[in-house]
Amino acid sequence: MQHHDGDLAGAQQEHWQSTYGTHPGMYGQEPSAPAIHAAEVFHANGAKDVLELGAGHGRDALYFAHEGFTIQATDFSAAGLEQLKDAAQSQGLAERVTTAVHDVREPLRLPDASVDAVYAHMLLCMALSTQEIHALVRDVRRVLRPGGVFIYTVRHTGDAHYGTGTPYGDDIYEHGGFAVHFFPRHLVDSLADGWTLSEVHAFEEGELPRRLWRVTQIRP
Repeated sequence: MQHHDGDLAGAQQEHWQSTYGTHPGMYGQEPSAPAIHAAEVFHANGAKDVLELGAGHGRDALYFAHEGFTIQATDFSAAGLEQLKDAAQSQGLAERVTTAVHDVREPLRLPDASVDAVYAHMLLCMALSTQEIHALVRDVRRVLRPGGVFIYTVRHTGDAHYGTGTPYGDDIYEHGGFAVHFFPRHLVDSLADGWTLSEVHAFEEGELPRRLWRVTQIRP
């Protein structure tokens, strides 16, 4: 068995950079179902400023901007964010969208209590250790204003790919060059410690299909 370490995360960064460069707009232009739901929740909560982690080429970030939010989009792929910036410019959304290359294993470069909402579609289930995921969620709590909403999605241990492919330990398996940390339910619960856990919604997406949870939690 191989071990999860910085080499895996670095390799994944290179893989995503290459993938976005080779397949621009690989996820299409339509927003994901979780983003459509998240926008409704953010509006209902009175949010204005949204931070997206793992924005990729920006289909969800652009949707948030169209919905009237100011969106800060981060990703560790500069290639994906360049596509997002170009699309925002062409759609007249440049004033609502800012981008920053960022590795979520490092602290977020934002002040305390500076955003109303945080969104992450399948970012937490990338090649991150359980320890790194906990550190990231603590930092999300730091940058959220009191009453702020955090919505994230992750593939879970009920997914057909769980337990197959190349194992790295810590519930991480690689398929087709993409490493995934599959979430057990107790990890979701532990990440919500000190938060108000509003919802854990099971859904399916894409081919196979992938099985995910959409988690909504609120900073007290």
